[in-house]
Amino acid sequence: MGKFSIFVVGLMTLAGCSQAVDHKGKTPLVEVGHEFLYKEDLQAAMPVGMRGQDSARFAEEYIHNWIKDVLLYKKAEGNIPDNVKVDELVASYRKALIMHTYQEELVNQKLGNEISDAEIEQYYNQNTGMFSANQPYVQGLFMKVPISAQHLNNVRAWYKKNTQDAIDKLEKFSIGNAVSYDYFYDRWIPVSEIAAKIPLKAIDTDANYLNRNRNVEVRDTAYCYFLHVENFLPAGQQLPLEYAKSEIKEILINLKRVEFINRMKDDLYKEASDDKDIIYY
Repeated sequence: MGKFSIFVVGLMTLAGCSQAVDHKGKTPLVEVGHEFLYKEDLQAAMPVGMRGQDSARFAEEYIHNWIKDVLLYKKAEGNIPDNVKVDELVASYRKALIMHTYQEELVNQKLGNEISDAEIEQYYNQNTGMFSANQPYVQGLFMKVPISAQHLNNVRAWYKKNTQDAIDKLEKFSIGNAVSYDYFYDRWIPVSEIAAKIPLKAIDTDANYLNRNRNVEVRDTAYCYFLHVENFLPAGQQLPLEYAKSEIKEILINLKRVEFINRMKDDLYKEASDDKDIIYY
């Protein structure tokens, strides 16, 4: 049994001495002043992939910090002279949080559907300086093929051509041979996304490498990588609309947010007045 398991079992044994409590299916590890830390909460907090002694150290530190926080809270709770004021602040915060959450859900639901593609495109065209690319973008085609695949010479000829015949042949070839096939003549791809697929450091270190080298073939011990760049967008130029679209939509929603919320409040007030739910004394 590992150190972490021994540590947890020991804590569970201590927790088992507590009075009967409905833990709603959770496994208690520690109890302090009728407050419980559960095994499931500890597991949720533990970083993914942590194992062995690292997990034991993390668990021990997490539990100790949890205990200290509970003890400090209990001490503070019993020594604040005006608990009524704190309760009022908590109630006020809860009220504000509920209203904010409800408003955000309504805004995203209602206004999100009202923002049209035409509005987004109009804003994009009127504010071109706001949407500059922070890295190069490309359009073209990428294919990753096992080095043992047959007819690689044909692929070398096809991938460089933006013709329907060449594209058709590549697509048919990719079905039974390619590990990865990505056609993006019709959309812009960040160069960083391409760099993650092909083992060529020059793409990372030279921002204009793919502007000068429109056809790239690289191989390692297992694969051949073919990249054709049909169009190249340098960093600093206007970002393609497809990448600015979500940002513009959020901007337009924010511009309409205040007007929408005020209109909603006015509608609620009118409805309550009509239903005589407002009583003045």
